[in-house]
Amino acid sequence: MNPGVSDGPASGRSILVVEDEAMIGMMLEDYLDMLGYRLHALATSVEEGCAIVAQGGFDAALMDCNLRGEKAWPIADLLAERGIPFLFATGGSADDLPTRFADRPTLAKPFTIGAVERALERIWAAG
Repeated sequence: MNPGVSDGPASGRSILVVEDEAMIGMMLEDYLDMLGYRLHALATSVEEGCAIVAQGGFDAALMDCNLRGEKAWPIADLLAERGIPFLFATGGSADDLPTRFADRPTLAKPFTIGAVERALERIWAAG
């Protein structure tokens, strides 16, 4: 995919990033921009993520599984209830994902722009 091309899967779609590490959040923002997505918001905690999901206004979410020692499952539950596609980013094994999220795409850290692009394309393909 070529940056700036608006006819691909990104086509300006807005992504909520839920990540508690500032450097990773900034890197993801850069990746999204280069891939043609827009950053809707960057949430750094479960509470903040839930509040942003409740407000809506974005197309998908990419979220870290572990936020300041808390699991991101409440955010994932809200996203699933609203039918908003999402994927998990994890620095550890995805084995600790609750079974209700077993079918959700995961992105292993450290990740590349290509891995982020492929993971986001998977959530659009899943419908």
